[in-house]
Amino acid sequence: MSTRGVRLLRMTVRWLDQDEQRAWRGYRRLRALLDLQISRDLAQDAQLSEADYDVLSDLSETDGHRLRLIALARQMLWSKSRLSHHIDRMQQRGLVRRERDSAAPRAVMVVMTAAGLRAIKSAAPAHVGSVRRHFIDLLTAEQIRALGEAAETVVRHLDAVREPAAVAER
Repeated sequence: MSTRGVRLLRMTVRWLDQDEQRAWRGYRRLRALLDLQISRDLAQDAQLSEADYDVLSDLSETDGHRLRLIALARQMLWSKSRLSHHIDRMQQRGLVRRERDSAAPRAVMVVMTAAGLRAIKSAAPAHVGSVRRHFIDLLTAEQIRALGEAAETVVRHLDAVREPAAVAER
């Protein structure tokens, strides 16, 4: 890059100030450590991965405990291929099964089995306990409200930015 280009870059970039840098780096470290701890607790307490828990949790909140594979992939922000491979592993463990969608025979439904329902019901209390112990109970009510508002703001923005790309993928 030319000297002029470097000068122009320095003039146009809004570098993070000290508070912004603290917030950004703190968020990244928090996310990494919290994800690691929650994953460890899930594996130890319920023999489930975070992805297993996400699939079972999402299915448990639907009528008939079933979703189209493509809808579940979108919900989890995964590719259809990645989720399909994960569903293969969960199916081998008896947690889910695949079915054809009667309304669209080419579509695949992911259906939670009775074993999957037992697994999520068994895992949920310890998972919530882990979330409380390592996150929620460490914060004040004001911090939780502020974090919720901040998360909603960022998610709305990212959903809007992502939407054109998601539509293009369909």
